[in-house]
Amino acid sequence: MSYLVVGISHRSAAIDVLERVALDADAATKVALAVRDSAAVAESAVLATCNRTEVYATVDRFHAGMDEVTGILSDVTGVPLLDLAEHLYVHFEEGAVAHLFQVAVGLDSMVVGESQILGQVKETLRVGQDLETVGTDLNALFQHALRVGKRARTETGIDSAGRSVVSAGLDAVGGFAGRRALVVGAGSMASLAAQTLLNGGAKTVTVANRNYDRAVALTDRIGGTAIRLADVPEALRDADLVVSCTGARGVVLTAETIRGATDGRPLGVLDIALPRDVAPEAARIPGVTLITLADLIGTAGGSQADIDEVRRIVGEETGSFEATRRAASVAPTVVALRAMASSLVDAELARLERRLPELDEHERHEVERTIRRVVDKVLHNPTVRVKELGGDPGGPTYADALRQLFALDQATVDAVTAAKTPAETSNTRADSKATGGEQA
Repeated sequence: MSYLVVGISHRSAAIDVLERVALDADAATKVALAVRDSAAVAESAVLATCNRTEVYATVDRFHAGMDEVTGILSDVTGVPLLDLAEHLYVHFEEGAVAHLFQVAVGLDSMVVGESQILGQVKETLRVGQDLETVGTDLNALFQHALRVGKRARTETGIDSAGRSVVSAGLDAVGGFAGRRALVVGAGSMASLAAQTLLNGGAKTVTVANRNYDRAVALTDRIGGTAIRLADVPEALRDADLVVSCTGARGVVLTAETIRGATDGRPLGVLDIALPRDVAPEAARIPGVTLITLADLIGTAGGSQADIDEVRRIVGEETGSFEATRRAASVAPTVVALRAMASSLVDAELARLERRLPELDEHERHEVERTIRRVVDKVLHNPTVRVKELGGDPGGPTYADALRQLFALDQATVDAVTAAKTPAETSNTRADSKATGGEQA
């Protein structure tokens, strides 16, 4: 199976296009299940954030897999295939591996180096495991991506400035110290916004949400005051800063609502929702400063030296991961070869026992030891060499040659590849849970 990524992000499409393909949790689940169940795909995972929608899959055929993924994205989002294809990017095999690693370290984010993306990658893995759309291959890829993300943040200062979409947006809207803030929404981004505001010296923080209990739970956890969404127009009259990130499918704050609450006084509005929460016309209201995701594209986090070092780490880790994959692809051939040799030895020993029944136990044992030692010596160099070469790009070619030279049954090799013990499965799951997870 080969890795495939089909995606759309702020790098390939404008915000108004991203809005049309944004996936909520239910839609992301629908895509992941539909992709996994398609003919050319074995595993799938969907990474959906405020600035990207990406489908990761393992496929047995590139074109068939790509066609199935793009078709499902079009069906679920309702965006015509021709319109969607214009903005999609596709990565395959090593390119797909490198892309996920770049995403995990924050190089592909709106705010370069932001750390929220690592939690979103964790969450994508967790959801895929719960849905059983993620299997051995994608689990290995995402687990390695998480390790790369952690390594980049440990060895460099890529996120030392603590930059995020929220902090960059709050800076762009004029800062927040001493201001009366209203946060609309109660999800992970709203939680980050409220926490940033409270820690950074906002005078007051009010949280509004359609589900009032979630707003209460958020303010109980980090502080602030909870209100119902219906109370937002009144709360706007007391606020001089608004952060909106609800995940709703339509406009939450209309221009009329904002105009009626401001009456010409200054108001900073940060809309980090996708689709957007705030009507674009609000930017034309006197005194209102509206910052959206489109205004934050390309915001820098770490220094250029940090970014260059992270790129080096990504290249190194991509090479390491690919070498491991190549070695793993060779191993089943080696196991199958030794299994075939063992079965031939057993057959010859059985034939010898029928022809020379007078041999005593000691003699039979010595004959068996001799034959097995000869076979081991004959196979030693080819098996050691093919394992060594497995780490090189030509490794799988050597494995193919070994299968041809020794007439190995491909079904036997495939059976070795598919074999997985319960302990291995349990350990894989446990390793994933140990990394934790955050809400995307």
